[in-house]
Amino acid sequence: MTLVPFSSRRSKASDSPSSFDGLLGNVSVLERLDELRRRLVHSALAVCVGVLAGFAFINQVVTFILGPTRRALPGGTRLIYTQPGEAFGLYIKIALIVGVVVAMPYIMYQLWQLVAPLVPVTARRFTIPFVLFTTLGFIAGAAFTHFLAFPYLMVFFASFHTPDLLFMPRLEDVFDLYANMLLAMGAVFQMPTVVFFLAKTGLVTAGLLWRSFRYAFLLIFIVSAVITPTGDMVTQTIFAAPMVGLYVLSILIAWVFGKARLTPSDESRE
Repeated sequence: MTLVPFSSRRSKASDSPSSFDGLLGNVSVLERLDELRRRLVHSALAVCVGVLAGFAFINQVVTFILGPTRRALPGGTRLIYTQPGEAFGLYIKIALIVGVVVAMPYIMYQLWQLVAPLVPVTARRFTIPFVLFTTLGFIAGAAFTHFLAFPYLMVFFASFHTPDLLFMPRLEDVFDLYANMLLAMGAVFQMPTVVFFLAKTGLVTAGLLWRSFRYAFLLIFIVSAVITPTGDMVTQTIFAAPMVGLYVLSILIAWVFGKARLTPSDESRE
C-alpha cells in the first residue's frame, strides 16, 4: 500500500504571518481584547478620581457652565426644572464632565499605549506630543463652545422672547445642548493632531488635503448642519468657520511635518 503524502501548502500558508496578525501587533485577538479592557478600566478609574475632584468645586463649576445662559435670559426670567431629580442629575452630569476633562491627559495616554503597537516604530516616540496636543485640542474646542458658539445660540433663542412668549428654558434641555456641542467641538478640534500623526507616517500629504479641499468644504457644512440645533445659515457658519480654519491649519501642518511617500525600492532599502 502506497502512502500519498499530503501537500504542505496549507501548513506553509498557516505558518506565514498574515496581514491581520501584523495589524494586531504580533499578539492574539484575546490578548488585544484583554489589553483594551485594562486600558478602559484604567481610564474609568481616572475619570472617577476626576469626578470626586469635581464635586469639591461643583457649585463654582455649575455657575461657570450656566453663566452664558443666565446672561442671555431676558429680564425677569430664569432657568427652571420640572422634575424632582432634574437639578440633582445636572450636578451628577457636570461632575462627570469635569472628571473627563481632568482625566483627559491620562485617557489620551491610555489610548496611545493601546494603538502604539500598530503604528510604525519611528512614530512611537510621539507619546508626549500626542497626549499634549489631543488634550489641548479638546480644551480649545470646549473653550470655543463655552465662550463663543453656545452664548450666541442662547442669545438667538432668547431673541424670540415677547410679552406673549415667555422664554423659560428647562435646566436639562440647556445642559444637554451644551454637553452635545462641547463634545462635538472637542472632537472636531482634534483634526490638526490627527493630520500631524498621519503626515508623519506618510499616510496623508499636504497636496492630497489641498486637492480634497472642495469636498472637505462641502462635508464641513454638512456636519455643521447636523450638529447645529437651528437651521439658519449664520449659526451653521459659526460652527463651520472653525472647521474650515482647522482644515487649512491641517494642510499647513502636513506641509511642514509631513514626509514624501516612499517608493517600494526605498522601503526595501530600509
